[in-house]
Amino acid sequence: MGAHLIYHLLSNGKHVRALKRKTSNLSLFNRIFSFYQSSPELLPGKLEWVDGELSNVGLLDEVISDNITEIYHAAAKVSFQSQDKTEMMRTNITGTANLVNAALNKNIRKLCHVSSIAAIGRGENQKTIDENTLWKASRHNSNYAISKYGAEREVWRGMEEGLPAVIINPSVMLGPGETNSGTGKMISVVLKGLKFYSQGCNGFVDIRDVVTIMTRLAESEIIGERFIVSAETLTYKEIFTMIAAETGKAPPAFKANRLMGQLAWRLSYLEGKFRGTKPLITRETAITAGNTYLYSNKKIAETLKYQFLPVELAIKDACRFYLSNHS
Repeated sequence: MGAHLIYHLLSNGKHVRALKRKTSNLSLFNRIFSFYQSSPELLPGKLEWVDGELSNVGLLDEVISDNITEIYHAAAKVSFQSQDKTEMMRTNITGTANLVNAALNKNIRKLCHVSSIAAIGRGENQKTIDENTLWKASRHNSNYAISKYGAEREVWRGMEEGLPAVIINPSVMLGPGETNSGTGKMISVVLKGLKFYSQGCNGFVDIRDVVTIMTRLAESEIIGERFIVSAETLTYKEIFTMIAAETGKAPPAFKANRLMGQLAWRLSYLEGKFRGTKPLITRETAITAGNTYLYSNKKIAETLKYQFLPVELAIKDACRFYLSNHS
């Protein structure tokens, strides 16, 4: 997301100060810029990198100088591995609290916080979820969901203390990006010959819609609101079939029932232990893939008069990006 957002901001002539870890590898960032057939130096805006982390409170105070008008908080650790829980809570919740506290001491115009549909909560029923849905403790809430809910609470706390902020809750984001996670991982699984599909469905959205909506909200007068950002509700079979069509592979033909999903994550866990790698399927991802989640985008569509890109376009571009980096 960060690369797509920075590209969008620089394209619109914005001067961007971006925080990255000292050990960050910018190769993916550069590849995403090449997807847009451009580089930071050729765009009208200006990019300034700053090495640091959200745990460095003093640095955050320096980074958010008097000439900073908007803050886009898109930093988070995403993991569905149980061993990453502690680090994920620290990064997502404490890191957000540090940023909110630093922003409160500055005269910024707006903070746009990237939350997640996972932070809204997932109950036991299949009713359509919107911005008014209340969080409930549930076995369907992953550790990632809990961490994003905690991070969002820090932003709401900041708003109560006077911070002008807005929150977006994106669904599953698709588009050019990491080749070993997210959309890239789904593509790689199809390329290896995916035979089974899960019976669930979820919300999906083009990453370009997400960053466009972020900037429009940040530049608007809207504060104290949250918005679900999701283009379409699709089954996982539909998503994998689209990927198969773009990559010239056969789509998955067999539906995996819940018992098969439970067996798959256990076998994946054992394989990870044996090979010393993180399992491809976890208990949390198996539960998510087998359930039906319906999300309403009515609020953001009506507020911004926004028309989403088709998810199929996001998959086409993601496949083109993936194949161009694995030729």
